[in-house]
This record gives sequence, structure tokens and C-alpha cells, in this order.
Amino acid sequence: MFLVSQLIARKHEAGTRTVETVSPDTTVLDAAKIMNDQHIGSLVVVGQEGGLVGIVTERDFLRRVIADGRNPAETRVSEIMTRSILTCTPDTRLDEVRNTMRERRVRHMPIIECDRLVGMISIGDLNFAESRALNEQVEQLEMYIRTA
Repeated sequence: MFLVSQLIARKHEAGTRTVETVSPDTTVLDAAKIMNDQHIGSLVVVGQEGGLVGIVTERDFLRRVIADGRNPAETRVSEIMTRSILTCTPDTRLDEVRNTMRERRVRHMPIIECDRLVGMISIGDLNFAESRALNEQVEQLEMYIRTA
């Protein structure tokens, strides 16, 4: 598995849900409830026309709400979201995504195709893909050793 598209295909085969989105006017409390209910660590923030305007993560909640003593029921996602969104495409190589995530210290990256949100990739997805690839390589090497 080398491309984001291959990882997306595996996620769809496994029945992984679609990307959760919220509007900029959503309260932080409501966003946190969605993330908690869906067992996810981020939400893509979309504007009225459906375009990406930001991403909100658990880290944003911690740094920009809790640490600042703000009321999550009164604070809007637009006030705390990260506006400079790192994205990738289905044709992006997984090693490139991993390097970008490591260098920029992010754990979630929306996948965009033709200006449309088509998925989300997380560091956990990358770890799973790498673990699976290493297991397959070990199996191939073991088979080679047995037949040699």
C-alpha cells in the first residue's frame, strides 16, 4: 500500500464511516459530543457552500478552550479552529503524508479530490497501513526461507 487511494479503499472495505463535518457556528461543546460519540479526534469545518474552512481537533479544545478558561457551550468552532488546513489527494504517497504529519505535528489530514472532501487520514491509519505492510513482508520472507 503506497498511495492514499489504496488506504481509502481499505478503509471503505472495512466499513469505516465517512468524514464528520461541522459548520463554523457549531459550539465547541456540540463538536466535542460528536467527536466523543463517533470516537474520533477531529472534525472538518465546512462553510455554507461546502468548502473547507478549517479543522478542529482535541488539541484545539485543550489549548484554545480549556487552557484559556473559555465556556465550551458558548464558544464557536470558528473561534478555535485551525484555519490553515494541510490536505492531501488520493494520489499522494503515504510516506509523503507521514513525513508531512511528522514535520508539521498534525494527526489528521483531509483528503481532497477536485475541490471535494473525499476522506480523512489519521496517523493511526498510517500506523495500521505500515504495520500491515511489515507483517506481509515478514510472511513473504518466512515463506522464502522455508522454500529455500
